[in-house]
Parts: sequence; C-alpha cells; structure tokens
Amino acid sequence: MATFYSKISNSTAHRPIRDELSAEALANPNLLRELFDLALNVTDKYHYKACWILELVLEADISLLEFELAHFCSTLPNYKHEGALRSVSKICMFAVQHHQKNNSFLNDTQLQQITEAAFDWLINPNGKVATKAYSMRTLYLTGKQTDWIYPELARILAEDTVKHTAAYKAAAKDILKKINE
Repeated sequence: MATFYSKISNSTAHRPIRDELSAEALANPNLLRELFDLALNVTDKYHYKACWILELVLEADISLLEFELAHFCSTLPNYKHEGALRSVSKICMFAVQHHQKNNSFLNDTQLQQITEAAFDWLINPNGKVATKAYSMRTLYLTGKQTDWIYPELARILAEDTVKHTAAYKAAAKDILKKINE
C-alpha cells in the first residue's frame, strides 16, 4: 500500500485525485497531520501538491487550521511556488472569512501576517491572477476591521488594473465597487 506522502507526490492537479486525497485526510487525523507537515514544509519539492489538497480539506472544515495557525501564518512569506501560492492565498481567504464569524479565530499577529502576505502577493509583478484575486478578496475582508487597508488596496487596484488581464480587471472592479459601497 502506498504511503500518503507517495500518494501526494504522485498526484496531479486533477480535481478527482485531489478530492480523493482530501477525503482520505479528513477521515484520518494521522494523515491530516502528515498533510499539514508537508504543506508547511516549503523545502519539500512536493509541498505545493500538499497545498492543493490542504485547500480542499480546509474549505470543508477551516477550523482544522486552528492548531496550525501560528505555523501557517509564519510560513506565508516563504511560499514561492505558484501552485502553492494559489492554494495558500485561498486558505488565507477562508481563514479571514471564518474569523469574521468567529472573532477569536485569528489573533492580531496572524491577521497582520495574512494582511502583509496578501499585499505582497497582490503587488508581485510575476504573480498569477488567481493568487492576486484571492489576495484582494482577503484584503477586502480584513479591511472591514482595519481602517488603513481600503485606501491602500483601492490605490493598488486602480494603479495596477491597466497592467493586467481581463480576469484581474474583473476581480479588481468587483472589489473596488464593494469598497465604495
């Protein structure tokens, strides 16, 4: 029988495979531990595949991140692989959404780390649109509680929109509309 690590390392981005591995992790706390360890170890060459699976696990139950929040948030600046960044930026959005419902989910330091990472990903000239879109949504949500975020986010979106694709422009337009409501 293949180990969970080998299943992850041999996996592809196809949704049925990710669904199967995320269901396996959700059903087994030991595998969940292994998944977190791999996803948070940016030096492992397969960490990005673990991030794909972790994204689905945490979309199903974001509260599972609670005991890894400090490690997760401190690792955010270290992610460089675009596959990992897309998933991690989406996990950040899930965490902030959950925090809005449960105000004690993230502490001030973790909110600051997520905010800084999201701004870094948003202004990265080489970053992909999906990561930027999740980042701007995360910043929109954090801006509901932090006064300085909306003016900075609106400035960046207004200045950068001309440099990006139609998908970026649509996401930015949506966020700017929400900020101005």
